[in-house]
Amino acid sequence: MAARVVEGRFTDFLASHDLTHAGLIALHHLTDRPRAQRELAVLCRVTDQTISRTLNHLERVAYIRRRPDAGDRRRILATITAKGRKVLAKARREERESDLLLGAIDDYDNFRDQLLKLILLAGPEPSEDSRMTTDRR
Repeated sequence: MAARVVEGRFTDFLASHDLTHAGLIALHHLTDRPRAQRELAVLCRVTDQTISRTLNHLERVAYIRRRPDAGDRRRILATITAKGRKVLAKARREERESDLLLGAIDDYDNFRDQLLKLILLAGPEPSEDSRMTTDRR
């Protein structure tokens, strides 16, 4: 129940900033370097079609820009913009500090580490059916 409450509140926060969970994850993976669409799909554990829609939206709201790869003109690279970095930082702060989200947790760092441990121990990657359900958010 706690997960549903927090997820609903965070979804509302993200929507108020023209973001989805998939968009937030994509921005996270773009912070260190530009990436191709296929690479982002794999990192975000979504289909190519989902990441394409996600990137289209992120580009429309100016959180990313796309350009041809200088080394391979057939590939298009997505790059996070200053506006994208700003909204990503705001989302991370909100998640951690908001009393409506995980800011209510007494030991956030330990809590986050424990959640990541649970996720990593969960086993194989989600099935295509579960990814499609997650992708619709």
